[in-house]
Amino acid sequence: MNSRNTALSEFITAHKAVVDTLTQSSIKTFLGRCHASLSKLGEPNCKDISNLEPVCKYIPESLKLASNQSPELKQLALKFGNLYTHLPWHPSDRSSDKKGAFYNGHANAVITGTGGLEEHKSVRFGASLIAPHLEYPYHRHPPEEGYLVISEGDWRQGSGEWFRRNPGETVHNVPNIWHAMRSGETPLLAVWMLWTE
Repeated sequence: MNSRNTALSEFITAHKAVVDTLTQSSIKTFLGRCHASLSKLGEPNCKDISNLEPVCKYIPESLKLASNQSPELKQLALKFGNLYTHLPWHPSDRSSDKKGAFYNGHANAVITGTGGLEEHKSVRFGASLIAPHLEYPYHRHPPEEGYLVISEGDWRQGSGEWFRRNPGETVHNVPNIWHAMRSGETPLLAVWMLWTE
């Protein structure tokens, strides 16, 4: 019988604990649905898929920024610290300029879902990291998405203004909405869930 990777299991539990502290809202409902699906074990990926990009040097700083927040977020940062070196970090395919600041200043990693530590048909769970003073450009996708912020940054949706999200806060992207994010003086680290069914 398959079992879930310990570091992954502890991270998912810590993420759910933060979600449980949120006030009732559409994003809490969405993330709760994702966690209900993740309660069913997917197919573990037995290969070593770990890959750290140079920008990952900012992860310890991002986790430190979260460590003086709520007990739940502090625990999430701790568990992500145990997990991130096992993840497949790669630049987004939205940038083809391999010498550009954006290509070298950000990375995404899949935690569950295709290419992650565990195959899962309903939930693509991942993380995004952006070095200071960079913008992740406008993009959109059919799956609904929810972010949980570990270290602060700004988001924009549609033609709206930029808005700040601090550690422990969330962003809810409905299907196909145009959205972007950017970092400020500090790196932006956030984990996200996409509903892929």
